[in-house]
Amino acid sequence: MIAHISKDSWLNMIGSRKRRVAIIVRLSQMFTIPLLLMGCHSFKPLPEGISYQGAHRASEEVVFLSDSTWIDENGQRQVEQDVFDDLFRIISAAEKLIVLDMFLYNDFQGPVPETTRALSSELTEALIARKAQVPGINMVVITDPLNTLYGGLPSAQFQQLEAAGIPVVITDLRQLRDSNPVYSFFWRIFIKPFGNTTASTLPNPVGPGRVSLRTYLELVNFKANHRKVLIADQGDGYVGFITSANPHDGSSAHRNAAVRFSGPAAADLLATENAVLALSGQPEIPFEFSFDTTSDAETTATAQVVTERKIKAAYLSHLQAAGVGTKLDLMMFYLSDRDIVKALKSAHERGAVLRVLLDPNKDAFGREKNGIPNRPVAAELVRAGIDVRWCYTKGEQCHAKMLLVSGQADRAVLISGSANLTRRNLENFNLETNVVVTGTTADSSIADAQIYFDDAWRNRDNRQYSVEYSHYKDESLWRRGLYRFMEWSGISSF
Repeated sequence: MIAHISKDSWLNMIGSRKRRVAIIVRLSQMFTIPLLLMGCHSFKPLPEGISYQGAHRASEEVVFLSDSTWIDENGQRQVEQDVFDDLFRIISAAEKLIVLDMFLYNDFQGPVPETTRALSSELTEALIARKAQVPGINMVVITDPLNTLYGGLPSAQFQQLEAAGIPVVITDLRQLRDSNPVYSFFWRIFIKPFGNTTASTLPNPVGPGRVSLRTYLELVNFKANHRKVLIADQGDGYVGFITSANPHDGSSAHRNAAVRFSGPAAADLLATENAVLALSGQPEIPFEFSFDTTSDAETTATAQVVTERKIKAAYLSHLQAAGVGTKLDLMMFYLSDRDIVKALKSAHERGAVLRVLLDPNKDAFGREKNGIPNRPVAAELVRAGIDVRWCYTKGEQCHAKMLLVSGQADRAVLISGSANLTRRNLENFNLETNVVVTGTTADSSIADAQIYFDDAWRNRDNRQYSVEYSHYKDESLWRRGLYRFMEWSGISSF
Protein backbone atom coordinates (compact mmCIF):
# COMPACT_ATOMS: atom_id res chain seq x y z
CA MET A 1 0.00 0.00 0.00
CA ILE A 2 1.43 3.33 -1.01
CA ALA A 3 1.03 6.06 1.58
CA HIS A 4 -0.61 9.20 0.36
CA ILE A 5 1.39 12.37 0.96
CA SER A 6 -0.43 15.61 0.54
CA LYS A 7 0.85 18.54 -1.46
CA ASP A 8 1.33 20.57 1.73
CA SER A 9 3.39 17.76 3.28
CA TRP A 10 5.65 17.64 0.21
CA LEU A 11 6.16 21.39 0.39
CA ASN A 12 6.96 21.21 4.10
CA MET A 13 9.49 18.44 3.52
CA ILE A 14 11.14 20.36 0.71
CA GLY A 15 11.17 23.53 2.80
CA SER A 16 12.70 21.69 5.73
CA ARG A 17 15.37 20.21 3.46
CA LYS A 18 16.21 23.63 2.06
CA ARG A 19 16.49 25.04 5.55
CA ARG A 20 18.79 22.22 6.58
CA VAL A 21 20.97 22.75 3.51
CA ALA A 22 21.07 26.49 4.19
CA ILE A 23 22.09 25.87 7.78
CA ILE A 24 24.84 23.46 6.68
CA VAL A 25 26.11 25.99 4.12
CA ARG A 26 26.17 28.76 6.72
CA LEU A 27 27.96 26.59 9.24
CA SER A 28 30.54 25.52 6.66
CA GLN A 29 31.10 29.17 5.77
CA MET A 30 31.54 30.04 9.45
CA PHE A 31 34.40 27.55 9.69
CA THR A 32 35.81 27.54 6.15
CA ILE A 33 36.32 31.29 5.77
CA PRO A 34 38.25 31.70 9.06
CA LEU A 35 40.37 28.64 8.24
CA LEU A 36 41.16 30.03 4.79
CA LEU A 37 42.10 33.41 6.24
CA MET A 38 44.23 31.83 8.96
CA GLY A 39 45.99 29.68 6.38
CA CYS A 40 46.48 32.66 4.07
CA HIS A 41 48.19 34.79 6.73
CA SER A 42 50.25 31.89 8.08
CA PHE A 43 51.66 30.85 4.70
CA LYS A 44 51.42 34.00 2.56
CA PRO A 45 54.48 34.96 0.48
CA LEU A 46 57.20 36.68 2.45
CA PRO A 47 58.17 40.26 1.64
CA GLU A 48 61.09 40.49 -0.76
CA GLY A 49 64.48 39.98 0.90
CA ILE A 50 63.09 38.24 3.99
CA SER A 51 64.51 34.78 4.75
CA TYR A 52 67.97 35.41 3.29
CA GLN A 53 71.06 33.28 2.91
CA GLY A 54 74.27 35.02 1.96
CA ALA A 55 77.40 33.45 0.57
CA HIS A 56 80.35 32.43 2.73
CA ARG A 57 82.34 35.66 2.57
CA ALA A 58 86.01 36.02 3.38
CA SER A 59 86.60 38.42 6.26
CA GLU A 60 89.77 40.18 7.30
CA GLU A 61 88.58 40.08 10.88
CA VAL A 62 86.01 37.97 12.76
CA VAL A 63 85.72 38.63 16.50
CA PHE A 64 83.64 36.81 19.12
CA LEU A 65 82.40 38.92 22.04
CA SER A 66 80.46 37.94 25.13
CA ASP A 67 78.70 39.06 28.28
CA SER A 68 79.09 36.69 31.23
CA THR A 69 77.54 36.29 34.66
CA TRP A 70 78.59 33.85 37.36
CA ILE A 71 78.24 33.23 41.08
CA ASP A 72 81.40 33.76 43.09
CA GLU A 73 82.65 31.91 46.18
CA ASN A 74 80.56 34.20 48.41
CA GLY A 75 77.34 33.44 46.53
CA GLN A 76 77.28 36.86 44.86
CA ARG A 77 76.51 37.38 41.19
CA GLN A 78 79.31 38.91 39.14
CA VAL A 79 78.99 40.45 35.69
CA GLU A 80 81.59 40.90 32.94
CA GLN A 81 80.51 42.60 29.71
CA ASP A 82 82.08 43.27 26.31
CA VAL A 83 79.23 43.31 23.78
CA PHE A 84 77.92 46.85 24.07
CA ASP A 85 81.32 48.32 24.85
CA ASP A 86 82.42 47.12 21.42
CA LEU A 87 79.21 48.33 19.77
CA PHE A 88 79.67 51.80 21.27
CA ARG A 89 83.26 51.85 20.01
CA ILE A 90 82.05 51.10 16.47
CA ILE A 91 79.47 53.89 16.66
CA SER A 92 82.05 56.39 17.93
CA ALA A 93 84.34 55.70 14.95
CA ALA A 94 81.76 55.72 12.13
CA GLU A 95 81.98 58.54 9.58
CA LYS A 96 79.50 57.64 6.81
CA LEU A 97 76.97 55.04 7.87
CA ILE A 98 75.26 53.61 10.95
CA VAL A 99 72.33 51.22 10.58
CA LEU A 100 71.08 49.84 13.87
CA ASP A 101 68.26 47.29 14.24
CA MET A 102 67.40 46.35 17.83
CA PHE A 103 64.45 44.41 19.25
CA LEU A 104 64.26 45.68 22.87
CA TYR A 105 65.40 49.29 23.09
CA ASN A 106 63.86 50.74 26.26
CA ASP A 107 64.31 51.22 30.00
CA PHE A 108 61.44 48.93 31.07
CA GLN A 109 62.37 46.58 33.92
CA GLY A 110 59.20 44.85 35.05
CA PRO A 111 57.98 44.61 38.66
CA VAL A 112 61.44 44.11 40.24
CA PRO A 113 63.79 46.84 38.94
CA GLU A 114 67.42 45.82 38.61
CA THR A 115 69.73 47.85 36.42
CA THR A 116 73.24 46.60 35.82
CA ARG A 117 73.61 49.19 33.06
CA ALA A 118 71.25 51.81 31.66
CA LEU A 119 71.93 50.48 28.17
CA SER A 120 69.06 52.27 26.45
CA SER A 121 70.33 55.66 27.66
CA GLU A 122 73.95 54.79 26.85
CA LEU A 123 73.03 53.84 23.29
CA THR A 124 70.86 56.91 22.79
CA GLU A 125 73.63 59.19 24.01
CA ALA A 126 76.24 57.45 21.83
CA LEU A 127 74.13 57.84 18.67
CA ILE A 128 73.25 61.47 19.38
CA ALA A 129 76.88 62.31 20.15
CA ARG A 130 78.08 60.80 16.88
CA LYS A 131 75.40 62.60 14.89
CA ALA A 132 76.50 65.88 16.46
CA GLN A 133 80.15 65.18 15.62
CA VAL A 134 79.42 64.06 12.04
CA PRO A 135 76.19 65.78 10.98
CA GLY A 136 76.30 64.32 7.47
CA ILE A 137 76.46 60.69 8.60
CA ASN A 138 73.72 58.46 7.19
CA MET A 139 72.12 57.05 10.33
CA VAL A 140 68.89 55.09 10.90
CA VAL A 141 67.52 53.15 13.85
CA ILE A 142 65.12 50.26 13.17
CA THR A 143 63.19 48.70 16.01
CA ASP A 144 60.18 46.69 17.14
CA PRO A 145 56.84 48.35 18.01
CA LEU A 146 56.95 46.75 21.47
CA ASN A 147 59.22 49.63 22.50
CA THR A 148 56.30 52.05 22.08
CA LEU A 149 53.84 49.47 23.44
CA TYR A 150 52.46 49.24 19.90
CA GLY A 151 51.68 52.94 19.83
CA GLY A 152 50.28 52.96 23.35
CA LEU A 153 53.18 54.72 25.11
CA PRO A 154 55.68 57.20 23.63
CA SER A 155 59.37 56.28 23.81
CA ALA A 156 61.54 58.93 25.43
CA GLN A 157 64.61 57.44 23.75
CA PHE A 158 63.08 57.61 20.28
CA GLN A 159 61.88 61.15 20.84
CA GLN A 160 65.44 62.16 21.72
CA LEU A 161 66.84 60.44 18.63
CA GLU A 162 64.35 62.08 16.28
CA ALA A 163 64.93 65.49 17.88
CA ALA A 164 68.63 65.02 17.04
CA GLY A 165 67.81 64.26 13.39
CA ILE A 166 68.14 60.49 13.64
CA PRO A 167 65.20 58.72 11.99
CA VAL A 168 63.57 55.86 13.91
CA VAL A 169 61.72 53.23 11.86
CA ILE A 170 59.12 51.14 13.67
CA THR A 171 58.94 47.81 11.82
CA ASP A 172 55.62 47.11 10.11
CA LEU A 173 54.96 43.65 11.55
CA ARG A 174 51.63 43.39 9.72
CA GLN A 175 53.55 42.37 6.61
CA LEU A 176 54.82 39.23 8.34
CA ARG A 177 53.13 35.86 8.65
CA ASP A 178 50.95 35.00 11.63
CA SER A 179 52.56 32.60 14.10
CA ASN A 180 49.47 32.59 16.32
CA PRO A 181 46.79 32.15 13.61
CA VAL A 182 43.74 31.51 15.79
CA TYR A 183 44.21 34.72 17.75
CA SER A 184 45.54 36.70 14.78
CA PHE A 185 42.31 36.01 12.87
CA PHE A 186 40.38 37.67 15.70
CA TRP A 187 42.93 40.48 15.93
CA ARG A 188 42.89 41.28 12.21
CA ILE A 189 39.09 41.65 12.15
CA PHE A 190 38.31 43.25 15.50
CA ILE A 191 41.50 45.01 16.69
CA LYS A 192 43.76 45.96 13.79
CA PRO A 193 41.29 48.33 12.02
CA PHE A 194 41.14 50.58 15.09
CA GLY A 195 44.90 51.05 15.57
CA ASN A 196 46.12 52.14 19.00
CA THR A 197 46.42 55.30 21.05
CA THR A 198 47.80 56.39 24.39
CA ALA A 199 45.43 55.75 27.29
CA SER A 200 45.39 55.08 31.03
CA THR A 201 43.06 52.11 31.04
CA LEU A 202 45.48 49.43 32.23
CA PRO A 203 48.97 49.26 33.81
CA ASN A 204 51.94 48.97 31.49
CA PRO A 205 52.71 45.21 31.50
CA VAL A 206 56.48 45.75 31.22
CA GLY A 207 57.20 48.99 33.06
CA PRO A 208 55.84 52.26 34.45
CA GLY A 209 52.85 54.13 33.09
CA ARG A 210 49.47 53.01 31.82
CA VAL A 211 48.26 51.89 28.40
CA SER A 212 45.13 51.03 26.45
CA LEU A 213 43.38 47.68 26.29
CA ARG A 214 44.38 47.56 22.61
CA THR A 215 48.03 47.47 23.68
CA TYR A 216 47.40 44.20 25.51
CA LEU A 217 45.40 42.82 22.59
CA GLU A 218 48.27 43.65 20.22
CA LEU A 219 50.89 42.20 22.58
CA VAL A 220 49.41 38.70 22.49
CA ASN A 221 49.46 38.72 18.69
CA PHE A 222 53.07 37.46 19.11
CA LYS A 223 54.91 39.16 16.25
CA ALA A 224 58.38 40.64 16.50
CA ASN A 225 61.35 42.12 14.72
CA HIS A 226 63.71 40.17 16.98
CA ARG A 227 66.95 41.18 15.23
CA LYS A 228 69.99 42.71 16.97
CA VAL A 229 72.21 44.14 14.24
CA LEU A 230 74.64 46.97 13.53
CA ILE A 231 76.28 47.95 10.23
CA ALA A 232 78.77 50.82 10.12
CA ASP A 233 81.76 52.05 8.18
CA GLN A 234 85.15 51.33 9.69
CA GLY A 235 88.20 52.97 8.17
CA ASP A 236 88.11 52.23 4.44
CA GLY A 237 85.66 49.36 4.85
CA TYR A 238 82.54 48.28 6.69
CA VAL A 239 81.78 46.17 9.70
CA GLY A 240 78.80 43.98 10.59
CA PHE A 241 77.79 43.20 14.15
CA ILE A 242 75.25 40.50 15.05
CA THR A 243 74.33 39.75 18.65
CA SER A 244 71.80 38.22 21.01
CA ALA A 245 71.98 41.27 23.30
CA ASN A 246 69.38 44.04 23.54
CA PRO A 247 69.96 47.68 24.58
CA HIS A 248 67.38 47.11 27.29
CA ASP A 249 67.98 48.13 30.88
CA GLY A 250 66.10 45.12 32.25
CA SER A 251 68.28 42.77 30.16
CA SER A 252 71.59 44.36 31.04
CA ALA A 253 72.79 41.53 33.31
CA HIS A 254 72.01 38.75 30.80
CA ARG A 255 74.60 36.42 29.31
CA ASN A 256 74.94 37.19 25.61
CA ALA A 257 77.15 36.59 22.60
CA ALA A 258 78.07 38.67 19.56
CA VAL A 259 80.14 38.36 16.38
CA ARG A 260 81.80 41.30 14.66
CA PHE A 261 83.07 40.84 11.10
CA SER A 262 84.45 43.02 8.33
CA GLY A 263 84.36 42.70 4.57
CA PRO A 264 81.68 41.79 2.04
CA ALA A 265 79.42 39.99 4.51
CA ALA A 266 78.63 43.48 5.85
CA ALA A 267 77.05 44.25 2.45
CA ASP A 268 74.88 41.15 2.79
CA LEU A 269 73.85 42.32 6.25
CA LEU A 270 72.87 45.73 4.89
CA ALA A 271 70.78 44.03 2.20
CA THR A 272 68.81 42.21 4.90
CA GLU A 273 68.16 45.48 6.72
CA ASN A 274 67.10 47.20 3.50
CA ALA A 275 64.46 44.48 3.24
CA VAL A 276 63.11 45.51 6.65
CA LEU A 277 63.08 49.17 5.62
CA ALA A 278 61.21 48.27 2.44
CA LEU A 279 58.51 46.23 4.18
CA SER A 280 58.04 49.16 6.60
CA GLY A 281 57.53 51.59 3.72
CA GLN A 282 60.85 53.39 4.16
CA PRO A 283 63.54 54.17 1.56
CA GLU A 284 66.40 51.72 1.31
CA ILE A 285 69.98 52.74 2.02
CA PRO A 286 72.06 52.76 -1.17
CA PHE A 287 74.99 50.38 -1.38
CA GLU A 288 78.43 51.95 -1.29
CA PHE A 289 80.40 48.75 -0.86
CA SER A 290 83.21 47.85 -3.22
CA PHE A 291 85.30 44.83 -2.39
CA ASP A 292 86.18 41.44 -3.72
CA THR A 293 83.32 39.07 -2.83
CA THR A 294 85.27 35.89 -3.54
CA SER A 295 86.44 33.76 -0.63
CA ASP A 296 88.81 30.91 0.02
CA ALA A 297 87.03 28.79 2.61
CA GLU A 298 90.12 26.56 3.05
CA THR A 299 92.47 29.26 4.26
CA THR A 300 90.31 32.16 5.45
CA ALA A 301 87.63 32.45 8.10
CA THR A 302 84.33 33.22 6.45
CA ALA A 303 81.14 34.88 7.62
CA GLN A 304 77.73 33.99 6.21
CA VAL A 305 74.65 36.08 7.01
CA VAL A 306 71.42 34.11 7.40
CA THR A 307 67.96 35.31 8.40
CA GLU A 308 64.62 33.76 9.35
CA ARG A 309 64.17 30.16 8.12
CA LYS A 310 67.63 30.09 6.53
CA ILE A 311 68.93 30.08 10.12
CA LYS A 312 67.15 26.78 10.68
CA ALA A 313 68.60 25.41 7.46
CA ALA A 314 72.10 26.32 8.68
CA TYR A 315 71.59 24.57 12.02
CA LEU A 316 70.07 21.46 10.45
CA SER A 317 72.80 21.14 7.81
CA HIS A 318 75.46 20.84 10.52
CA LEU A 319 73.41 18.74 12.94
CA GLN A 320 72.39 16.28 10.22
CA ALA A 321 76.00 15.92 9.04
CA ALA A 322 77.32 15.24 12.54
CA GLY A 323 78.48 11.76 13.47
CA VAL A 324 81.40 9.93 15.05
CA GLY A 325 84.20 12.40 15.74
CA THR A 326 81.96 15.49 15.72
CA LYS A 327 81.60 17.68 18.79
CA LEU A 328 78.46 19.79 19.17
CA ASP A 329 78.28 22.44 21.91
CA LEU A 330 74.93 24.25 22.14
CA MET A 331 74.10 27.19 24.42
CA MET A 332 70.50 28.34 24.05
CA PHE A 333 67.92 30.53 25.74
CA TYR A 334 64.91 28.73 24.21
CA LEU A 335 65.05 25.26 22.64
CA SER A 336 61.74 23.87 21.40
CA ASP A 337 61.66 23.39 17.61
CA ARG A 338 60.81 19.74 16.94
CA ASP A 339 63.04 19.40 13.87
CA ILE A 340 66.02 20.71 15.84
CA VAL A 341 65.30 18.46 18.83
CA LYS A 342 65.05 15.41 16.56
CA ALA A 343 68.28 16.39 14.78
CA LEU A 344 70.12 16.67 18.10
CA LYS A 345 68.96 13.20 19.15
CA SER A 346 69.84 11.74 15.73
CA ALA A 347 73.33 13.25 15.86
CA HIS A 348 73.84 11.63 19.27
CA GLU A 349 72.65 8.27 17.91
CA ARG A 350 75.22 8.54 15.08
CA GLY A 351 78.02 8.98 17.60
CA ALA A 352 78.44 12.75 17.84
CA VAL A 353 79.41 14.11 21.27
CA LEU A 354 76.87 16.68 22.46
CA ARG A 355 76.90 19.15 25.31
CA VAL A 356 73.73 21.22 25.72
CA LEU A 357 73.68 24.22 28.07
CA LEU A 358 70.23 25.75 28.57
CA ASP A 359 68.59 28.60 30.43
CA PRO A 360 66.27 27.12 33.08
CA ASN A 361 63.45 29.43 31.92
CA LYS A 362 62.69 30.56 35.44
CA ASP A 363 63.24 34.35 35.32
CA ALA A 364 61.66 37.07 33.19
CA PHE A 365 62.31 40.58 34.51
CA GLY A 366 61.12 39.93 38.04
CA ARG A 367 58.46 37.42 37.08
CA GLU A 368 58.76 33.70 37.68
CA LYS A 369 58.39 31.40 34.67
CA ASN A 370 57.31 27.76 34.60
CA GLY A 371 60.37 26.25 32.89
CA ILE A 372 58.68 25.81 29.50
CA PRO A 373 59.98 24.96 26.94
CA ASN A 374 63.51 24.10 28.07
CA ARG A 375 62.79 21.78 30.98
CA PRO A 376 60.52 19.36 29.06
CA VAL A 377 62.97 19.42 26.12
CA ALA A 378 65.94 18.83 28.44
CA ALA A 379 64.17 15.80 29.92
CA GLU A 380 63.69 14.43 26.40
CA LEU A 381 67.36 14.96 25.53
CA VAL A 382 68.56 13.36 28.76
CA ARG A 383 66.35 10.32 28.15
CA ALA A 384 68.12 10.03 24.79
CA GLY A 385 71.52 10.02 26.55
CA ILE A 386 72.59 13.61 25.79
CA ASP A 387 74.51 15.62 28.40
CA VAL A 388 72.53 18.66 29.58
CA ARG A 389 73.45 21.33 32.11
CA TRP A 390 71.63 24.47 33.22
CA CYS A 391 72.97 27.99 33.32
CA TYR A 392 72.96 29.04 36.98
CA THR A 393 71.05 32.32 37.03
CA LYS A 394 69.90 34.68 39.76
CA GLY A 395 67.33 36.93 38.14
CA GLU A 396 69.15 37.34 34.83
CA GLN A 397 68.83 35.08 31.78
CA CYS A 398 71.28 32.90 29.89
CA HIS A 399 70.35 34.71 26.70
CA ALA A 400 73.12 33.60 24.30
CA LYS A 401 72.10 31.57 21.25
CA MET A 402 75.06 29.71 19.74
CA LEU A 403 76.24 26.38 18.37
CA LEU A 404 79.87 25.27 18.03
CA VAL A 405 80.70 22.40 15.66
CA SER A 406 84.20 20.89 15.72
CA GLY A 407 86.11 17.62 15.60
CA GLN A 408 86.38 17.11 11.85
CA ALA A 409 90.12 17.67 11.26
CA ASP A 410 90.80 21.24 12.36
CA ARG A 411 87.66 22.71 10.76
CA ALA A 412 85.07 24.37 12.99
CA VAL A 413 81.81 26.29 12.70
CA LEU A 414 80.16 28.86 14.96
CA ILE A 415 76.49 29.83 14.52
CA SER A 416 75.37 32.77 16.64
CA GLY A 417 72.84 35.59 16.62
CA SER A 418 69.34 36.57 17.65
CA ALA A 419 67.39 33.38 16.92
CA ASN A 420 66.20 31.00 19.58
CA LEU A 421 65.61 27.47 18.36
CA THR A 422 61.82 27.72 18.34
CA ARG A 423 59.10 27.52 15.74
CA ARG A 424 58.44 31.27 15.95
CA ASN A 425 62.11 32.15 15.51
CA LEU A 426 62.93 29.65 12.77
CA GLU A 427 59.83 29.26 10.57
CA ASN A 428 59.62 32.68 8.89
CA PHE A 429 57.40 34.34 11.50
CA ASN A 430 59.81 36.61 13.42
CA LEU A 431 62.55 38.69 11.84
CA GLU A 432 65.86 37.16 12.97
CA THR A 433 69.54 37.47 12.01
CA ASN A 434 72.41 35.04 12.64
CA VAL A 435 75.93 34.64 11.32
CA VAL A 436 77.67 31.39 10.41
CA VAL A 437 81.43 31.60 10.97
CA THR A 438 83.47 28.88 9.27
CA GLY A 439 87.17 28.45 9.93
CA THR A 440 89.59 26.44 12.02
CA THR A 441 89.73 25.71 15.72
CA ALA A 442 92.75 28.04 15.85
CA ASP A 443 90.83 31.05 14.51
CA SER A 444 90.47 33.53 17.37
CA SER A 445 86.69 33.95 17.02
CA ILE A 446 86.01 30.21 17.22
CA ALA A 447 88.64 29.64 19.92
CA ASP A 448 87.17 32.45 22.05
CA ALA A 449 83.64 31.07 21.60
CA GLN A 450 84.90 27.64 22.67
CA ILE A 451 86.52 29.11 25.78
CA TYR A 452 83.26 30.93 26.59
CA PHE A 453 81.31 27.67 26.38
CA ASP A 454 83.90 25.58 28.23
CA ASP A 455 84.12 28.09 31.08
CA ALA A 456 80.36 27.89 31.54
CA TRP A 457 80.20 24.09 31.25
CA ARG A 458 83.11 23.33 33.59
CA ASN A 459 82.75 26.22 36.08
CA ARG A 460 86.36 27.24 35.68
CA ASP A 461 88.31 29.47 38.08
CA ASN A 462 85.91 28.86 40.99
CA ARG A 463 83.15 30.63 39.11
CA GLN A 464 79.77 28.90 39.09
CA TYR A 465 78.25 29.41 35.67
CA SER A 466 76.19 26.22 35.50
CA VAL A 467 74.62 23.40 37.52
CA GLU A 468 73.82 19.76 36.83
CA TYR A 469 70.65 18.68 35.06
CA SER A 470 69.16 17.36 38.31
CA HIS A 471 69.08 20.92 39.73
CA TYR A 472 66.09 21.87 37.54
CA LYS A 473 65.01 18.41 36.46
CA ASP A 474 61.33 18.37 35.47
CA GLU A 475 59.77 15.31 33.86
CA SER A 476 56.16 16.41 34.31
CA LEU A 477 53.87 14.91 31.67
CA TRP A 478 51.63 17.94 31.98
CA ARG A 479 54.43 20.39 31.13
CA ARG A 480 55.62 18.15 28.31
CA GLY A 481 52.15 18.13 26.77
CA LEU A 482 51.71 21.86 27.33
CA TYR A 483 55.04 22.66 25.66
CA ARG A 484 54.18 20.51 22.64
CA PHE A 485 50.78 22.16 22.25
CA MET A 486 52.20 25.66 22.63
CA GLU A 487 54.95 25.00 20.11
CA TRP A 488 52.54 23.48 17.60
CA SER A 489 49.76 26.05 17.92
CA GLY A 490 51.79 29.25 18.25
CA ILE A 491 49.88 30.18 21.42
CA SER A 492 53.08 30.91 23.29
CA SER A 493 55.56 33.68 23.97
CA PHE A 494 58.61 31.61 22.92
